[in-house]
Amino acid sequence: MYRSHSCGELRASHINNEVTLSGWVQKSRDKGFMIWVDLRDRYGITQLIFDEERTPKEMMEKAKSLGREFVVQVTGTVIERESKNAKIATGDVEVLVSKLEILNQAKLPPFTIEDETDGGEDIRMKYRYLDIRRNPVKDSLIFRSKVSMEVRKYLTDKGFIDVETPYLIKSTPEGARDFVVPSRMNSGQFYALPQSPQTFKQLLMVGGMDKYFQIVKCFRDEDLRADRQPEFTQIDCEMAFVEQEDILEIFEGLTRHLLKEVNNVEVDKFPRMLYDDAMRLYGNDKPDIRFGMEFGELNAATQHKDFGVFNSAELVVGIAVPGGNAYTRKEIDNIIKWVKRPQVGALGMIYARVNEDGTFKSSVDKFYDQEDLAKWAEITGAKPGDLVCVLSGDTNKVRAQMSALRMELAERLGLRDPKVFAPLWVIDFPLLELDEETGHYHAMHHPFTSPKPGQLELLDTNPGDVKANAYDLVLNGNEIGGGSIRIHDKETQAIMFKHLGFTEQEAKEQFGFLMDAFEYGAPPHGGLAFGLDRLVAILGGQETIRDFIAFPKNNSGRDVMIDAPAVLDNTQLKELSLQLAIEE
Repeated sequence: MYRSHSCGELRASHINNEVTLSGWVQKSRDKGFMIWVDLRDRYGITQLIFDEERTPKEMMEKAKSLGREFVVQVTGTVIERESKNAKIATGDVEVLVSKLEILNQAKLPPFTIEDETDGGEDIRMKYRYLDIRRNPVKDSLIFRSKVSMEVRKYLTDKGFIDVETPYLIKSTPEGARDFVVPSRMNSGQFYALPQSPQTFKQLLMVGGMDKYFQIVKCFRDEDLRADRQPEFTQIDCEMAFVEQEDILEIFEGLTRHLLKEVNNVEVDKFPRMLYDDAMRLYGNDKPDIRFGMEFGELNAATQHKDFGVFNSAELVVGIAVPGGNAYTRKEIDNIIKWVKRPQVGALGMIYARVNEDGTFKSSVDKFYDQEDLAKWAEITGAKPGDLVCVLSGDTNKVRAQMSALRMELAERLGLRDPKVFAPLWVIDFPLLELDEETGHYHAMHHPFTSPKPGQLELLDTNPGDVKANAYDLVLNGNEIGGGSIRIHDKETQAIMFKHLGFTEQEAKEQFGFLMDAFEYGAPPHGGLAFGLDRLVAILGGQETIRDFIAFPKNNSGRDVMIDAPAVLDNTQLKELSLQLAIEE
């Protein structure tokens, strides 16, 4: 038996008990006549004590040799600690060691295994197995496990069946780039790793499974960000014989369940917002509604004077920054520099101070009088003491720029409290999205999304106006889940493929198996997928997902710990029929 108790388990009630512990040496303090060692495992820390009066000389020498991260087993008696430590759960006791065995020695770690470490991100990624020993990372992984278990519990109680779908599938032209896997047995042919189990879960509905879920790995070969990895995990769900309302009800319930069981937070309201309204009021389709600063469109209030910047703009839009009139000129200049960064791309920013006495002072007083500026304040909802920030330009660009500014100012003002949770459904997305470079439409979600009832005919006349029977669940300004009611008949699916630019032959080659399945009695169905990594991070009070993944990739998509991806040797390349491609 390596241990009778964990290192976080002992209390005053264990005094005088003989115990056996195993773990890693956190640190030791050698006073010559007495040695204290902090022993750590996943569950906590217990202080060990060795002293000349009660510890044999040979064991004292052995204790002196202990280095950081040595793996040891000790047996001893629990005694009351003279200098108690209220910061740890075992702080009332210590173990007087009678037996010490070094199970494995350890090199000095490249960074300290403590909550506040001296290791930078690169070195901690390289030695991720050491980083996991630190409480912040360890606790994040335990937190993720708790969320996953609660997801399984809720969905299973609701009658969902956990079904595994294949990882080696067929590459399709929709969505992000696929990761591809060469087939040795089928020379010159490739599998793709799934970006989602989309078609398989639809086929499960055709198969009569009715309610499916899977916590599943998905893969996308795309540029990375703090909240994106090349491999990620989805809570993938599908239901048959449902309408949009049925799905929203189930997954509101799941979100409430997680917030209650994981965060002990009660959330009653899940407001709904049209996609068009989200873009108009917040500039993006995943607005953070924990705070205000809604957009006010100022074209009518600004394009009647001789200010060419506004007159030439497709959209002039402003927000009211609460308390912003307290900003100094230098602070406002820094905000203007921030919006002119390449990542935001604005050419400048106009502002107007709303003074406590109801008067206004703007950066364009030469062009706009007090009556004009009062209109700006009215449209943006600015109150005395606020600052109105105004951007202008092409509609899509300026909305994105103002959205970025809104989030940045909210962060500076402390309005994005991670302990406050504000869910939101965004509904009625466009079915198709125009690619400005090619002039072609592509599916905003995926090609299996159903148009809203009665709008199919619009595809021939006004494809950009067709709304999708689709919905996203947003939490604190992050999309945590999205889904749709699916197309479930062959004719409608064929029309959709046609408008996405597929020939009849291409559609059959890529998705013939699904079209064939629809001819054998496909039920109406729909579903939703949560991004588990992002959901866990937000529930854990963060927005970056890396610390909630055991072995993440870096921003270049590399695993620096195992040094992957890596070059294959020539023998492997030849077996996979890739040698010629490499040589060319």
